[in-house]
This record gives sequence, structure tokens and C-alpha cells, in this order.
Amino acid sequence: MALPAIAPYPMPTAAELPANRVDWTVDPDRAVLLVHDLQNYFIGAFTPGTAPLDPLLGNVGLLTKEARRIGIPVVYSVQPGGQTPTQRGLQQDFWGPGLPAGDQPKAVPDDIAPEPGDHVLTKWKYSAFVRTRLATKLRELGRDQLVIAGVYAHIGVMMTACDAWMQDIQAFVVADAVADFSREDHDMALKWAAGRCAVVTTTASLLKGD
Repeated sequence: MALPAIAPYPMPTAAELPANRVDWTVDPDRAVLLVHDLQNYFIGAFTPGTAPLDPLLGNVGLLTKEARRIGIPVVYSVQPGGQTPTQRGLQQDFWGPGLPAGDQPKAVPDDIAPEPGDHVLTKWKYSAFVRTRLATKLRELGRDQLVIAGVYAHIGVMMTACDAWMQDIQAFVVADAVADFSREDHDMALKWAAGRCAVVTTTASLLKGD
């Protein structure tokens, strides 16, 4: 039940994105950037030096840098290592024990790691809203938009976007700043989100302010 080895695949381009059902736009005064589960344990399933890993990390780096520059809060979700069976719950049945104990598997790569002023949430389930303070943090910050980057698109990213919608928080999934088990899974997640709960966009579009 370990994570699968992920074969390289190209990131979707802007021309390949699904049509969005809504025309929301990111407002820097309303938005929070969520870096979802970008830990060494999870990105270790990708092939180094190839897509989608390299563009994923590069685009997340661009987004976090710009968010900090213009005052958008940056939140990281980080799953703990060495979870007990009780803490793991039903994820144990699907994925096994999860991250091993120790700092290295759960660490975020240095070039995209949290910086002073960022927020780090301990995450337990697919959605970053479940058993965390994410919804509370958004309220405390007076924010009602969530820009989502990270892994994996068809699991935690998609579930977090859906949970945001259920709480009247506008979600934005950054198509080339998320990655997945395969291009098929990646495309499915984008299509579902665009049609059900979120706006699907690109790093370039966000950096231009679109």
C-alpha cells in the first residue's frame, strides 16, 4: 500500500485546461495560498529532474514568493510522521501507516519551505480542512478565497477544493502547480474541480493578476 512510483508526464498547458463554470478572480485582499502536502515523502514518488516534479516545485516557488511580496498569507499543510493506527484511521486501510517517524520524510524541500510569517497546519485526512484550523485561520485573517497548490491533485487537492466550496470559500486550483499519480488523474481532478467547486487556473495567469 505504499505510494506508487510516478512516471514522468507533461504538465497541462493553459490551452488544455477545462472550461470553468464560474468567473471568479483572485483578490489579494481576500486570498490565502495553500501549499498542500509538498513533503519529501510525497514528492519522492516522482522522478527527479523531470515533469511534473520540476515545474511543480518551480511554480510553487514562484507563487509563494509573489504571495509574500503582495501580502497574501501562505499556509502549508504538513502530515505528521509516525502516526498511530487511531490517528491514521481509515487511511490505514487504503494507504498503510503513512509517513515514517523522523523529520526528513515530513520536511518540505528547502527551496519552497515555509518562511517566517507563514502558517503551518498539521493535516490528518485528504482534505486540509478536516481536523485542522484552516477554516478558523481563514476567518481570523478575514479571507474567503483559497488558492491551492501541491499534491496529489485527485486526492487531497480536489477534496480540499470541494470542502472550501461547502464553506462558501472560493477555491482556485493551480493546474501547473499541482501534480498527481498520472496525467489522467491530474486531468480528471482539474475537470471535476472546474465543473463542481473551483476555478482552474495557471501560475502565469495568477502572476499576471488574471
